[in-house]
Amino acid sequence: MTMFITIEAFLLKDSASSNMKSSLKKSAKHSLKLGKRLQQIEKMATSEEYGHIWDCCCDHGLLGCALLNRQVEATISDTSSDMPVNIVSNTARNKDSDIHFVDIVPELMAELENKLQRFYSSSLNTVIAKNWQTHCLDVAKLPLDQYDGKHLVIIAGIGGDLMIKFIEAINQQHKSLAIDFLLCPVHHQFSLRSKLIELDFSLIDEVLVEENQRFYEVLLVSSSSAAESRVNSKINPVGDKIWLSDPRTQLTIDSSGLSIKNSKEHSRKVSLSQAEIADKYLNKTLNHYQRMQKGLQQSNKQDNQQTKTNNVNVDVQHIIDAYRAVILPVLVN
Repeated sequence: MTMFITIEAFLLKDSASSNMKSSLKKSAKHSLKLGKRLQQIEKMATSEEYGHIWDCCCDHGLLGCALLNRQVEATISDTSSDMPVNIVSNTARNKDSDIHFVDIVPELMAELENKLQRFYSSSLNTVIAKNWQTHCLDVAKLPLDQYDGKHLVIIAGIGGDLMIKFIEAINQQHKSLAIDFLLCPVHHQFSLRSKLIELDFSLIDEVLVEENQRFYEVLLVSSSSAAESRVNSKINPVGDKIWLSDPRTQLTIDSSGLSIKNSKEHSRKVSLSQAEIADKYLNKTLNHYQRMQKGLQQSNKQDNQQTKTNNVNVDVQHIIDAYRAVILPVLVN
């Protein structure tokens, strides 16, 4: 059942606060059908309490609007005692979060501004209207220090290489702030994870999602180190929870590169569907890096010294070895 159906069904109930329900009806009717990837990001974005949630590279703003719809649900829950308990628990956490829509393309932001004014304007509901802003700017220049409260920066739909540049810039500019990042790169996941480790970030959660025969790693991380947190863990260069692997698997980086040590050959049992997704993603990732390594080896056999020079630092064997050491879960029916 979509969020729209849940809200609309509740709005049809008799309630003393009919005026409130009427004012929210238009924004509630703004139905959003999110794919699996955005659904997972939305879920993880509401797992913690944030004063400000920054939907970066927001494109048409689907994710940010879904987060606003959650606030609509939470507002409705305050107007009636008949709201189901599960809906209250799912919506109340970030009821008062400010949602910031960020993109550098002026045309997109103008179109999004019009849409937000239509569905979440003050004429519909003053509270919800105060909880969103649009910013036409470079993600690397987020004005986080101008806003009080805990920040969540969501960056999705771009490669890990560009994501690294944004994260480094934000982290450098706001060293005094504890910032959470919700990241979903379309490629270069290993490079991104390596940079997060270098920056001493910590892992809050990570999930592997398959949508339209493509795989996405969704990482919720903190700029605070694992040593500074009682609940966060260290980030694994190839992922840990996304494979549902043995928690006793230890990964370390030494002078020779990445090495993986398993205390014992063991895998946990998980659902068949998630295990199959992990298996397919691992095979696809290994095939990708093996093709890359093969191409590198072939080019290095050529007599062109320039080719050798350009590829001397592109060796990916350590990445292949790291993914080969991943322990997949046992498939069960």
